[in-house]
Amino acid sequence: MIEGYLRRLGLEGRPEATYETLVDLHHRHLDTLPYENLSIMLAAIGATRAPDAVDPVETLERVAAGGNAGYCFHNNGVFSLALAELGFDVVRRTGQMLEATGPSGTLDHLALEIRGLATAANPGGRWVVDVGYGDGFRDPLPLVEGHFRQSGFVYRLARVGESGWTFHHDPHGSFNGSFVRGSVTQEEVEASHLRLSTPPDGDFTRKLVVQRRDASGAETVRSIRHLRTGEGAFERELRDFEQWRTALGRLGLSFRGVEEDALRELHKRQAAEYDDWLLTR
Repeated sequence: MIEGYLRRLGLEGRPEATYETLVDLHHRHLDTLPYENLSIMLAAIGATRAPDAVDPVETLERVAAGGNAGYCFHNNGVFSLALAELGFDVVRRTGQMLEATGPSGTLDHLALEIRGLATAANPGGRWVVDVGYGDGFRDPLPLVEGHFRQSGFVYRLARVGESGWTFHHDPHGSFNGSFVRGSVTQEEVEASHLRLSTPPDGDFTRKLVVQRRDASGAETVRSIRHLRTGEGAFERELRDFEQWRTALGRLGLSFRGVEEDALRELHKRQAAEYDDWLLTR
């Protein structure tokens, strides 16, 4: 079932469920499949009928065929499915960004915990993995309180009550962090996806965001603004369509099945949205 996904990540055969495999898969997924909301934005401008579904099996099939994954629900959904099939003990948890997109307790992030992988540095064997933040951490984090440094960025995990945790992002990140608590069902994920991806109020229907975390930093195209944090930091505007399209492709975005006219219309609208944003800064 997951062979096509593994091949997309550059692997032949099924690796064993070890900590080393977990780290390798985390890196390969981040390198291959960016965080993005292209299908949501195309649906919002009427170029497609509906955004890509968040069913992990559908995401797996789409990725295996060379398409995009999506945003956090898609990326972490397919990652959890693949890890579970490889034999990892995966727990899907409810997450909410600290800059909440709804009332307290609203699900807007799918968080993942891996259990039973004890190492000398983490004898408890519990890990946080996340390939759905866009510009989050590169390596799995041990699920213990503390600060963690990775390639110039600093993250923090803190316990809240008996079962909750907060992830605090590096100050250079695109968000403050997230709060994680009990388990989540697929039905709850699908209901939240519908809320987040339906215009005009859906938070992911207003601005194209494509992000990828690599070994030394993170790169983002947000609307027509192209920026990088970490090593080689820069910021520029992509007002030329071809430059915009090329930058998206270099971030790993797939244009499989996407009409160029639809992309041009999206770029035009995003440029106008960006100019409106500049006027309100």
